[in-house]
Amino acid sequence: MNGMHENNNNTTKMSGSGDRSEVRVWGDGCYDMVHFGHANSLRQAKALGDYLVVGVHTDEEITKHKGPPVFTEQERYKMVRAIKWVDDVVEGAPYVTTLETLDKYNCDFCVHGDDITMTADGVDTYHLVKAAGRYKEVQRTAGVSTTDLVGRMLLLTRQHFRQGPLEYEVGREGPSSMGQDSDARSPYTGCSQFLPTTQKIIQFSDGKPPKTGDRIVYVCGAYDLFHVGHLDFLEKARDQGDYLIVGLHTDPIVNRYKGSNYPIMNLHERVLSVLACKYVSEVVIGAPYPVTKELMDHFKVDIVCHGLTPIMPDIDGSDPYEVPKKMGKFMFLESGNGMTTEKIVERIIQHRLEFENRNKRKEKKEIAAFAAFNNVQEKGYISPLLQQRRVKHRLDYGSTDRDSSWSLICCCCLFKLVS
Repeated sequence: MNGMHENNNNTTKMSGSGDRSEVRVWGDGCYDMVHFGHANSLRQAKALGDYLVVGVHTDEEITKHKGPPVFTEQERYKMVRAIKWVDDVVEGAPYVTTLETLDKYNCDFCVHGDDITMTADGVDTYHLVKAAGRYKEVQRTAGVSTTDLVGRMLLLTRQHFRQGPLEYEVGREGPSSMGQDSDARSPYTGCSQFLPTTQKIIQFSDGKPPKTGDRIVYVCGAYDLFHVGHLDFLEKARDQGDYLIVGLHTDPIVNRYKGSNYPIMNLHERVLSVLACKYVSEVVIGAPYPVTKELMDHFKVDIVCHGLTPIMPDIDGSDPYEVPKKMGKFMFLESGNGMTTEKIVERIIQHRLEFENRNKRKEKKEIAAFAAFNNVQEKGYISPLLQQRRVKHRLDYGSTDRDSSWSLICCCCLFKLVS
């Protein structure tokens, strides 16, 4: 699909006076269990313009085309609004992106990752904007997907926080029905191991130190499966000062106080998820469990905050917040949101069969469409029916159809013929 890959920022608009006006970019999706892969896609989309408008689909639309979402639409709207690169959110965006939608919100073009998104009928949801030349593509973030995260919860896998020589091994344990292994599967649902790099951290980080006189707030925890409960707490914590530092505990420390196969996301993944939040100024990677005087002095912390969740004692039985409490620099915060990582896992387990069936249907569609796409690209095979559709495509949109856009339309048509 390299023919579709456009990673430049050549699209500009000129006002009547000849001055360059802002480039408005449209992105849309389900954004279920919003993770750093979603955030990275939106980061790349924002880099192609000046103002990013993100459309989020309703629960009803997602259930119709993919299966039931884990997060409710209100939770997903709130999560997307909190991503630092998003300027505006459109609630209840249509599942198939139309030119009318782009025009309604004054967007120059639509941006999406280099994976195939289809309706329940197997139609490419971006075929209209592709055919009109108002579509750009960014690279999908390898190593993470909502399907994979759901699988980690259902299968209780532990390999996502391996240590030592097996830490970066790609193969997964457990059955292959939930996006958990590297065998020949859908190139979009199947997951490879996420490989963290310093460049990725730099891309997500603001890189801005606190200004003189800033009141510095420190919080710490697991921040696993970053969700609306975390979000509301961090917003309240940021309100306590000017610069918010989040300390993220290592995987073994989180597993000690959470148990089971927690954390669901490993430290590298959690770092990017938290950095994408607009309320967060800095992240401490692998923060110590007890908040020490050395940490307080090093970061010049003015106040340490904790939510109303229980505090697990340190290994020696001591209170991990003993130091900031003695310094008079500790406070409990009520976020007003009772969501926890455990409650998300409970949602998944309660609806296990629904999510397993959803993921299987999604994977089947993706594999069939990808095979059909390769058939068109590599063999040049176009059936008589597709030839008729190609003629109609040219009549509708002119003779400027790009090979890549046409190939994806072909692959979706082929999928409908074989499914």
